Amino acid sequence: NHYRVWRLLPIAQTHPMKFENQYSLPNQWLHRLSFATTGAQVGLADIESRLFKKQLEPVISERPVFVTALPRAGTTLLLNLLVGTGEFASHTYRDMPFVLCPMLWQRFASIFGTESIARERAHGDGVSISLDSPEALEEIIWQQFWSGHYEQDRIKPWKQGKNEQFRAFFIDHMRKIIALRSPEEPARYASKNNMNIARLRALKNLAPDCALIVPFREPLQHASSLLRQHRGFIRMHAEDRFAHRYMSGTGHFDFGENLRPINFGNWLHDANYPDAMTLGFWLEYWVATYSHVLNHHAKAANLLSFEELVSQPEHTLERIEQTLKLTTPQALTRQASDLRAVTEHPVDTADVSDQLLSKAKSIHWALLEASHN
Repeated sequence: NHYRVWRLLPIAQTHPMKFENQYSLPNQWLHRLSFATTGAQVGLADIESRLFKKQLEPVISERPVFVTALPRAGTTLLLNLLVGTGEFASHTYRDMPFVLCPMLWQRFASIFGTESIARERAHGDGVSISLDSPEALEEIIWQQFWSGHYEQDRIKPWKQGKNEQFRAFFIDHMRKIIALRSPEEPARYASKNNMNIARLRALKNLAPDCALIVPFREPLQHASSLLRQHRGFIRMHAEDRFAHRYMSGTGHFDFGENLRPINFGNWLHDANYPDAMTLGFWLEYWVATYSHVLNHHAKAANLLSFEELVSQPEHTLERIEQTLKLTTPQALTRQASDLRAVTEHPVDTADVSDQLLSKAKSIHWALLEASHN
């Protein structure tokens, strides 16, 4: 089956210090073609909607769920848990590389057949992924409609995010993903997209009935995890230029040479730790992010402690079930046995000011209080 080499095999890490690119050259060319034609794909998506009109007519996009946070806060875990209930539909790696017209792409791809091989993802965190794994791909849509927010070295937070053309496209796109993933049973759209933390209000404008889940971690553990990932992706991007291009094309600006921090409250202008290779940078980023969430979105967002999720899974998952009004009894709590508490790593804070450490601790306590309320 020649086509198998053309399908996405997610970039895998086979050794903590060595990254392996699983893409063939034809596959890389196909992805480059897709990244270069996103504008044309918007028009193609309109044709797609007409071609699949009968299939899309009964599909509704009510009560979508958006999971978002800084990376390394458990967003992938939460998305997998939601999809595991059978009540949600999400993007998967099968939607790559032509994400903007997923139904046409799947119709084409299905001609050749595929096999889904699980591999450890590039983060090197033991999480296995395959073609059927849920993934964050919708950032491609935001890039296409909101290009002005993506500056060369940073991303501007959204204020209102009202754009009727975008809203119509995105709602139609959610319906397509639901139709692909759940053709027989009604389902709700679920998204994990770290960049959505920059536009919580825009998401509410997009879908007023949506649920926003914002997980958070203890700041020092979170910041040190972010730093480790950034250093790892710096190495990967230096060794593999296609990995660099792939992550940029799919809107993954979290780490490595693609890093574009979200400039909450213009924190980058006054940063005391401008070097992303230091713990101080990531802790300052953490403070800016979650200060913004607390100050502007504490009532609209469902804040969730990652530590409580993995240490008290049954209780925490039951709360999420109630919040999201799931219809299947114990849809999430039955997955509680799959969760394990994470190991804390020692963190050297010698180069971080007491003022920043104290501020991060204070914000963390406020997040915990808000999450319990």
